[in-house]
Amino acid sequence: MDNNTQQDSQIEAWWKPALEIFSEVSTWIVVPIVVALAIGKTLDKHFGTKPWIFIGLAILAFIFSSMKIVKIVKRYAENLKNKENNKLN
Repeated sequence: MDNNTQQDSQIEAWWKPALEIFSEVSTWIVVPIVVALAIGKTLDKHFGTKPWIFIGLAILAFIFSSMKIVKIVKRYAENLKNKENNKLN
């Protein structure tokens, strides 16, 4: 019975890192852009600069999101490389 539990945990483990990466990257795609667009639209309406603040904040949010996603992917790639090296040793 103990052996089956160990096999079950190994079988379940393969999808957990993928789900972590997916959820973290998805969050960094959606949240900054949605927040920037909402704030940009509000500020454009307040200052009468339609659509310039909206566009500017959208571009900044896209750049910020892209930088964070690259950082996250590098971190996960490094962790994966370390795990593979530990298995070989």
